[in-house]
Amino acid sequence: MRVAAIQHDIDWEDPERTRARVRPMIADAAADGARLIVLTEMYATGFSMDPARIAEDEGGPNEQFLLERAAEHGAHLIASIAQRGPDGKYRNNAVLARPDGTVTRYAKIHPFTFAGEHERYAAGTEHCTVDVEGLRVSLFVCYDLRFADEFWALAPTTDVYVVPANWPAPRHEHWRALLRARAIENQAYVVGVNRVGAVRELDHLGGSAIIDPLGAVLAGDTSGEAPFCADIDGATVRAVRKKFPFLADRRG
Repeated sequence: MRVAAIQHDIDWEDPERTRARVRPMIADAAADGARLIVLTEMYATGFSMDPARIAEDEGGPNEQFLLERAAEHGAHLIASIAQRGPDGKYRNNAVLARPDGTVTRYAKIHPFTFAGEHERYAAGTEHCTVDVEGLRVSLFVCYDLRFADEFWALAPTTDVYVVPANWPAPRHEHWRALLRARAIENQAYVVGVNRVGAVRELDHLGGSAIIDPLGAVLAGDTSGEAPFCADIDGATVRAVRKKFPFLADRRG
């Protein structure tokens, strides 16, 4: 499958302008043959700690935009959105929008306490792995990347981990290192998609990457605003795990 990572800036708390910003990049990725297209964390608003102002109900405009683009291009789209659930709680949801109009939502298990996210968004409680045209895709969001055990738990049934993020410049090297670590230790692809641009005095340097099961960067690891693509294959995951059966040696 051809996969695209869209590394983009975000117009702060202005979803209409941001949707207009990313729409042509989605079209470019689809024109390049991408069947799975990934955007960033809280792709339309930025990583805002004011959910009462920026969060939408599940099925709201930012989710509908993903569904419309999925239908338009016959591709699957993933991005994180601040959403309010039927229970009234706000969550940072990774949303998978399919061409057939259905969605899957994964609620971020680890809110970023350093920024007070845990005080404003409820933590998710369930992992999420879905089939995308025969590829086993596990969803995570940004800060989840620091918690290796969450990824380990899903390794036997995962071909590719997808991680939309708003990872800032002061910890940029952590982002780059952890993406490769999650790929290497789980012998799976990782698609990490980070934003670029500044929010007040906090910069974001991108460094999005599509990484193979041996830790090689297939595409990305750049600082500009752009989509980039790579081909991934579940058969490669199986071949790597057969040649190097390291997962079988885990304890606990």
